Amino acid sequence: MPEVTLFLREYARTRQDVGAIAPSSRRLGRALTRYVIPSPGNSRAVLEVGPGTGAVTRHIAGSLGRLDTLDLIEANPRFADLLKGTYGGDPRLRFRTGLVQEHELGTYDTIVCGLPFANFGASTTADIFGRLLGALRPGGTLSFFGYVGGATLRRTFAGGEARVHTLAGQDVLRRILDRHAFRTETVLGNLPPARVHHLVPASDAGHNDSVSTRQAE
Repeated sequence: MPEVTLFLREYARTRQDVGAIAPSSRRLGRALTRYVIPSPGNSRAVLEVGPGTGAVTRHIAGSLGRLDTLDLIEANPRFADLLKGTYGGDPRLRFRTGLVQEHELGTYDTIVCGLPFANFGASTTADIFGRLLGALRPGGTLSFFGYVGGATLRRTFAGGEARVHTLAGQDVLRRILDRHAFRTETVLGNLPPARVHHLVPASDAGHNDSVSTRQAE
């Protein structure tokens, strides 16, 4: 409950940055972490961007092996403090506060992203995806989500400059999905229902055998 209370308080205070109206459900957490796959005897490097209060972090941390590492980058300082209080005793986890654009990224096997791309403009969206996809090792995956119908609602109700901003951001996101997505799944058991997209670097896109329903809003 303290996590939910903090989340709702921050949503009311800075909804443009938080983006979601509730923490991710367990079903959404499982979908987002589908490719955080245990590999006994090998070390895996995982990055979570925008972990919020840690609803998805729990799924990732639970699958980490002794040799694995998890980097967390959270822009909201109150969420970051909560994460440090919860996971600060685990040496496999490393914490960074601030925007992902402000940090030098390492290389990762899996990246899970909870950023509210629906709130971002075209240049910010392109910049962040460029950084994240560029940080993936060969064979690595990037997973993120958006709300079902969210893009349509924004196109319908935005006007003037806000509509131009929204359409430009959605166009960039659509092109990124067309080039990099190999699987999309809908999670109805979330508030609101969400669509999870799994991406690979362009160099891997033609060699992935798990290609399924590739779609964008």
